Amino acid sequence: MADFNTIAKQFVDFYYSTFSTNRSGLKALYRDHSMLTFEGSPIQGSTAIAEKLEGLPFQKVQHKVTTLDAQPSSPTIASLLVSVTGLLVVDDGENPLNFSQVFQLIPEGGSYYVFNDIFRLNYG
Repeated sequence: MADFNTIAKQFVDFYYSTFSTNRSGLKALYRDHSMLTFEGSPIQGSTAIAEKLEGLPFQKVQHKVTTLDAQPSSPTIASLLVSVTGLLVVDDGENPLNFSQVFQLIPEGGSYYVFNDIFRLNYG
């Protein structure tokens, strides 16, 4: 298995870059059985997840990653659990929002897809 920390970093860099430049491009990272829990609301399937992400009420967003931790998540397949914390700068706002996000990545072909995705803003 390739170095899971390298894979996690490459994935996170790609995900947040795509999020800020072309949110509709994120649909390809999910499958029909994938699930996103966004601020406590579960959403299943690549189409519904893409609609949620594309419909978020801001024009510009920048994710500033503070921490990135990764672990293998299965003894039999090269899946990964990736935990991210950081700051969101929305529409060039002066007060960044703290966020956390967890991805479970499943290998497929020569790449990975997002099986689980949990996103939360962290207040207080």
